[in-house]
This record gives sequence, structure tokens and C-alpha cells, in this order.
Amino acid sequence: MAKNSARRRGTQGSGVQTIAGMNQLQQRILFTLAFIGLYRVGVHIPIPGVDGDALSTFFQQQGANLFGTLNMFTGGALERFSVVALGVMPYISASIIFQLLTVAVPHLEQLRKEGQAGQNKINQYTRYATMGLAIVQGFFISRSLSGQVFAGKALVMDPGFGWILLSTLSLTAGTAFVMWLGERITDHGVGNGISLIIMAGIIASLPSMVANTYQQHTMSQIETSTVLFVLFVIILITAGVVFMEQASRRIPVEYARRQVGNKVYQGQNTYLPLRINAAGVIPPIFASSLLQFPSTFVSFAPQGGWADILRDTLAPTGYVFNLIYAVLVIFFTFFYVSITFKPDDVAENLKKNGGFVPGIRPGARTSEFLQKISDRLTCIGSVYLAFICVFPVFLTARFNIPFAFGGTSLLIIVGVALDTFRQLEAHRQSLRYDTFLKKGTVKTRSTMA
Repeated sequence: MAKNSARRRGTQGSGVQTIAGMNQLQQRILFTLAFIGLYRVGVHIPIPGVDGDALSTFFQQQGANLFGTLNMFTGGALERFSVVALGVMPYISASIIFQLLTVAVPHLEQLRKEGQAGQNKINQYTRYATMGLAIVQGFFISRSLSGQVFAGKALVMDPGFGWILLSTLSLTAGTAFVMWLGERITDHGVGNGISLIIMAGIIASLPSMVANTYQQHTMSQIETSTVLFVLFVIILITAGVVFMEQASRRIPVEYARRQVGNKVYQGQNTYLPLRINAAGVIPPIFASSLLQFPSTFVSFAPQGGWADILRDTLAPTGYVFNLIYAVLVIFFTFFYVSITFKPDDVAENLKKNGGFVPGIRPGARTSEFLQKISDRLTCIGSVYLAFICVFPVFLTARFNIPFAFGGTSLLIIVGVALDTFRQLEAHRQSLRYDTFLKKGTVKTRSTMA
């Protein structure tokens, strides 16, 4: 009877632990949704002194222009000129700068090699740089809007240095708030905090874009065949993105039979997966962030002369802009993969654990083989990213559809969604593993009883 009662207590205890484990995953999901909800609340808090109607009309007429794209990334925050109008772009720009400096500056490279403590220090520097960039961007945007007149109405009701200072401080505080939200989602939510915030902004902009397209269709400005063709292309590109994001090259790895003490470990066969798009959505985000600076400067430049030439050259639907964009995407793809994937370290770890690639000598030859495979996959992945980011721009411009949801947005949504599902599945597997261990422990104790 004692054994049966112990078994019952063990079963009940394991059930409680399982429910608690499931609640932990649910808490992460609810935590993520709550913090994204806080971000969406901040989108609807405007900075005082701005004519909301004039500013909204101004952005509605931008279409696929730079401001329309940036407004889509921020989920309408730029259109409302809210406290979070800058979004996460200053943080992304600061991250780009420090990832580049990590390769060039020995002190930062040494910090990166120190593990988590060094990475925390680099993250602290990144936060400081984010605040500096937010102040600079906030000042120039506020200064530019203070003198803008659209359709006979001033965008700023009472322009002056006081309003510029208030706007700059508000935008900087909003950027700090969004950065804090992203880090909290990464630490206590389902992960990918910054990427989830960007994806939430893009998804929030979709209903208005679809409504505008439908309105123009009902007004006979867009033919039905054109809408159906573009919809078919979007579905086809989405399927291609899902396929490429999950595609990988499996490199076979064999482990030799080895003896540790009195135990003999049998050899096993496994594989090393190398993804075609190992960089994910980072290169398009980095490239968009870098192109934001010259495009914003040119957009607010005075009319006439060299400003008109640069404005036409750097138009988001122009060939020069998209060529530069594609080149930056390819560059950041190779750069990011070179930082995150180290063939020398992988080859050394395989050698230490008795693993080897069939037909390849362990050590330096394995490292060269992995580097060769990685370069080929990165080449394919970078071209794929550049095509996805550029092709929809020319497609929408060709058919004159006011739909700013381009390849970059599609890539971000699909890529972030797949990464989020992977992390959720990893959390679920971890909970199942913990439950299995706890059940085994309970059974052992009940047997001993």
C-alpha cells in the first residue's frame, strides 16, 4: 500500500509539474503579446504640436516612397509622428556599427572572445550608440518638419527651438523604450524581440494597404486581372521564401568508436546542417537602415539643382537605389555569415570529439571543406535575398499599385515567423524533456519506497 500511495503521489506530482511547465511556455507567449501591445499603444501617442491631419495626408501621398516604407516598418508611428516614430532603426544602425568595429578594433574583438561577459559589454556600448543616433536623427527630423508646409498647412503648429527640443527628447525616449521592450521580449518572451517588433509594425500596416488597393480597384483605377496577377506573384514568392528559409545542406559526420575509462562508446553517424540563408533577415534590415540616412537627407533637401538629381537618383523605385540596396544585402550576407560561422572552430570541435567528414582529413582540410561549402551556400543565399528584396519593388512600380508591402517586408514576416516557431518548438521539447526526467525520478523513488 505504501508503494501504491507513493506511486499515486508521484503521478500527481508529475502532473502538476507538467502543467507548471506548460504554464511557463504560455507565460512567455502572453508576455510577448503584452509587450507588443505596449509598443502598439506607444504608436498612437503623438508628440504635441503636430498637425495630425496634414501629416497623415502627407504620408498617404508618399505611396512606395521612402517615407511610406519607413512608415510601414514602424507600423504607422511615423505617420502619426508618435513618440516611437524612430522605431528600432537607431538600434539596428548601432548594431551594424559595432559588428563592423568588432572586426576592426582589437579591444572589441577581445571582448567578443570573452564570452557572455564581453558580449554584455558590447551590448552596453551598443545602447549608448543607439541613444546618440536617436538624438541626431530625432533632431534632424524635427528640424525638417518644423519648417514644412503641405497643402497650405504647416505640419508643426508652433515651430521653434522649444518644440524641436521637446520632439528630439521624446523621440529619443521612445527609441529607448522600444529597445527596452525588444530586449525584454528576447530575455523573457519567445525571443527575437527586435525582429518581432518590426514584424508587428509591418503586419499592423497591412490592413490599410489592402484597403487602399481595394478602393482603387473599386474606382476602376486598377484592373481585376492586374490585382489577381500580383496576388498570384505574392503567393508564389511567399512559397519560395518558405522553401529557401528551410533549405539546408546536410554534411555527413561520422564519430569513431572510442573508449573512455571502462566504457566503450559506439560510433554513430549524423550530419551538420548548413542553411542556405544562414543570415536570416539581418542583411535586408541592415541595408535598409544604412540607406535611411542618405535618403532622408535628400528628401528634406531644398528643391532644385543637385538636390533634384540626388532625389531622382536615390528614389526607392529607381534602378540606382535598388542596385545599391542589392549590393548591400549581398555584402551584409557574407559579412554576417563570416562572423557567425567559424569553420576553424567547427573543425576543431569535431576533431576533439572524434568526429570527421567522410573522405576529408580532420583538422585544416575539414575547415577548408566547410569554408568552401559555406561560401557557395552564402553566394546562393545572398542572391536569393537580393532578388526577393528588389523584384517586388519593380513589380509594383510596373503595374502602378500603391502597395508598399515589398519583398523586404515579406522576407521579414516569413523569416521571423519561422524562427519564432522554431523557438516555440524548442521550448516545447525542453518542457517534454524536463517532464520525462521528473517522471523517471518519481518512478525511481516510488520503486525504492
